[in-house]
Amino acid sequence: MGGATGPGGHGSRGGQHRQGDPASATGAAAGSPGAGAASGAGGPLDPGVLLHDPKYVALLVAGAVLGVPVAAVSLLFLKAVALSQHYLFATLPHQTGFPTEPAWWPLPVLMVSGLVVAASIRYLPGTSGHSPADGFHPAGAIPPLELPGIVVAAFVTLAAGVVLGPEAPLIAIGSGLGVLAVRLAGSGGAPLASMVVGAAGSFAAVSTLLGSPIVGAFLLLEAAGLGGAIAGVLLLPGLLAAGIGALLFTGLGHWTGFGTLALAVPHIPHAGSPDAAEFGWAVAIGMAAAVGGAGIRRLAVAARGVVAARPLLLTPLAGALVALAAMVFAGATGRGSGEVLFSGQTALPSLIEQAGTWTAGALVVLLVCKGLAYAVALSSFRGGPIFPGMFLGAVGGMALSHLAGLPMIAGVAMGIGAMTTAMLGGLPLTSVLLVTLFLVSDGLDLMPLVIVAVVVSYTASARLAPTPAAVTAAVTAGAAPVTEGAAPAGGTADGSSGSGAEGG
Repeated sequence: MGGATGPGGHGSRGGQHRQGDPASATGAAAGSPGAGAASGAGGPLDPGVLLHDPKYVALLVAGAVLGVPVAAVSLLFLKAVALSQHYLFATLPHQTGFPTEPAWWPLPVLMVSGLVVAASIRYLPGTSGHSPADGFHPAGAIPPLELPGIVVAAFVTLAAGVVLGPEAPLIAIGSGLGVLAVRLAGSGGAPLASMVVGAAGSFAAVSTLLGSPIVGAFLLLEAAGLGGAIAGVLLLPGLLAAGIGALLFTGLGHWTGFGTLALAVPHIPHAGSPDAAEFGWAVAIGMAAAVGGAGIRRLAVAARGVVAARPLLLTPLAGALVALAAMVFAGATGRGSGEVLFSGQTALPSLIEQAGTWTAGALVVLLVCKGLAYAVALSSFRGGPIFPGMFLGAVGGMALSHLAGLPMIAGVAMGIGAMTTAMLGGLPLTSVLLVTLFLVSDGLDLMPLVIVAVVVSYTASARLAPTPAAVTAAVTAGAAPVTEGAAPAGGTADGSSGSGAEGG
């Protein structure tokens, strides 16, 4: 996900419009080889014609083949992150003479991480991925030249325990590998081939993480904003790559002993049928998540503008702030700093299963400390916003369940759905689907409550989001507002007249 950064982001290169952006699929494909058969001059793609084009069959085959290496790379990347986290926070303290991890240990680790990430953003091609403070926005085909920066920044961010997830880097890596495969195959970087095969790589990569090809496809489809018949035609190779990649990922996990990933929490109490009080809680949790999510995102965007001025100095300080939040939590509750550090992806199941061991006060302290660490991480580092948002939603729901009328598992489900919606900048359908799969059988029982909480969060978050200056100016002038990401006539989305884009 090497997409554009928002105001105050690192560099201007990522703000340019990509020809391979799924949101502009029609325009990109129009100039590609074979596009004339599928569309008129400059016209939209015709799904029926495209399906009969032999080149489309080649793209399906490419998607199937690509799923194999992308799944292997994703597995190795995630395993390397897990091993590095264990070494930095468990093995290394013991090797340096400490019986356990000292309270101050995260401080130097995160400061060094911040320095490496800042150097990657500044000196390597691109911007080492998109700024996660902008939410979840796929950026289309990633130039292979940007892959080293994306891998370095994401690996160092995740290994050091910064409060971000691996989904955004995996999507970007999968896309970059897809575009690289197109170029190595001698297609000359054709926009249609790069877009479709790059999307297939993204599908395969994120599906290995989410444990389901359907969830990965749903996430990217909704995030890209594609619709109509052409969406299925363009993204079908990606679904095929995701399915084959998921099979290979599972096989490699068993063969290597690395294990496999699954979102489901196995041991949770039965939810039962929701009542009127729980529907009232759904409205309240949706509103609370929208307000909390808006606060985190606004703080992240504001801090990003400050850090961007002197990244080599201020990104390590941002890492220090994340470490201090973890240290404050550990000192106040007597629990480990790891509850605040890391994305929360692996800690979330145990948090829910051990809900009875948490007091309301400890949950509130965790919510505040991890929320602040999350905002700082979004402003300065590279990674995905999904899993920390899910974790915070679960913590908030658990804390509220200490009040009357809200069962713990219902609060967790509504909190996860509402907070995921608030932090992703939308994607309500994906948020509901994630909760349903995460809570297994309870997910179906709780779906009505989750839907209410998600819809309330989605609506309130849209109202709490700052109005873009372009939209405000257009409304004031009585003109139609410019759609985000759309290029002005005669130029790119950033107003330049060039046709090439060095996205970040």
